[in-house]
Amino acid sequence: MCTLTLAWRAFGDAPVALAATRDEALDRPSEPPALRTDDGDEVRYVAPRDAEAGGTWIGVSEGGLVVAVTNLWLDADREGDRSRGLLVRDCLTAASAEDAVRAVERELDERAYDGFNLVLADERAAFLLTHDGGLAVTRLDPGVHVVGNVGGVVNGAERFAIPERRHEFGEERADSARRIAAALVPEPGETGALWLDRASGVLADHDYGACLHGDEFGTRSFTRIRTGDDPAVAYADGPPCETPTEAVSLPPNFAVGDA
Repeated sequence: MCTLTLAWRAFGDAPVALAATRDEALDRPSEPPALRTDDGDEVRYVAPRDAEAGGTWIGVSEGGLVVAVTNLWLDADREGDRSRGLLVRDCLTAASAEDAVRAVERELDERAYDGFNLVLADERAAFLLTHDGGLAVTRLDPGVHVVGNVGGVVNGAERFAIPERRHEFGEERADSARRIAAALVPEPGETGALWLDRASGVLADHDYGACLHGDEFGTRSFTRIRTGDDPAVAYADGPPCETPTEAVSLPPNFAVGDA
């Protein structure tokens, strides 16, 4: 489980503003965000790292491409032969969101993956890619979008697909996404930075159901990303309801874009 809140082209100061929780097994090792470069690739990106599979679940490239993934609950598990986090890592080295879409399409022709929702956004375009055995590509309109494990509120419409085997909990996740989307409608005069402050509070507030606590599984971290003239990345290495969100150092002119 994870919850992604994306404001794309909703604010003049931030082409992309993203706040997201990561829900994962509590004993799965991970590393905090850092500046990274893949072998053989010159594109730099900032992202945390899954120390078990080597990929990531969220990040931003030096060109201002933001990539984030959630699991997609299905009626039957798919046998993926590669971690979805490695697909996120691959996308972060793409030249643009458009190029990342094409790269995912090519990759899915060659290898199998478990279900996922993948958000790709830069200053020019934004997409939601949903993979349940087939791939659906949705171009996102300017505005706020909320995505989770059973779908979300996208382009102003509800898009949920709740598997029968997880019906009760799936309904809870859908209700959480609805309430988060309603709470994060942009306010008059709001900036991307101020919206991210509100989004951070909503995702940390248990009343909205995005911050989860369990004995073996729960919300492991929180990330917020803003591109534009004043880019910023911040990260909480734990549930945001109780873990301070700390700024991540960025190189000069990283993820600035043309906003």
